[in-house]
Amino acid sequence: MRQRDEPVRLTRIYTRGGDTGETSLGDGSRVSKLDCRIGAFGTVDELNSALGVVLAGDVAPDMGESVARIQNELFDVGADLSVPWGIGERLRVEQTSIDALERLCDRFNEALPELRSFVLPGGTETAAHLHVARTICRRAEREVLLASQELEVNPLVLAYLNRLSDLLFILARAANASAGVDEPLWKPGSSR
Repeated sequence: MRQRDEPVRLTRIYTRGGDTGETSLGDGSRVSKLDCRIGAFGTVDELNSALGVVLAGDVAPDMGESVARIQNELFDVGADLSVPWGIGERLRVEQTSIDALERLCDRFNEALPELRSFVLPGGTETAAHLHVARTICRRAEREVLLASQELEVNPLVLAYLNRLSDLLFILARAANASAGVDEPLWKPGSSR
């Protein structure tokens, strides 16, 4: 079995194994591509791609370092979801990852002004991309919750995604603040 810090080696990308609408889970078992786990970790992959867009833009180095680390952790989340719960000795999301997200929330939120209204997604391009990532994260959380209604799922995956969506909101605010851009705020009655 591959060690936790050992890189994955891929010699060929296409396998033809999914041509009939099935794919393999991390334990080698085959399931439909419509399986709830596939939807859940597919959305986690989409979130990871959205964070790649954030990193491709103009992001502050300290924020970029945090986002890059989260991208790696999202692979751990996907690996956790792709292996049925109860199979031991597998990569699993642990409380330490959630604690680290909470520390990042506190660190980036510390310098932000108190919220005066609901924040509208936007401001800088980086902030807007972080808001998109946040909404994908919320969808991933819902899909993991849905999967947990049918199968046993590591409950820390839900906590991780919940905390990550909070962090992405804070990072979007921090991106606007560091660029000196006022964040767009909801104004009651302005839609009339």
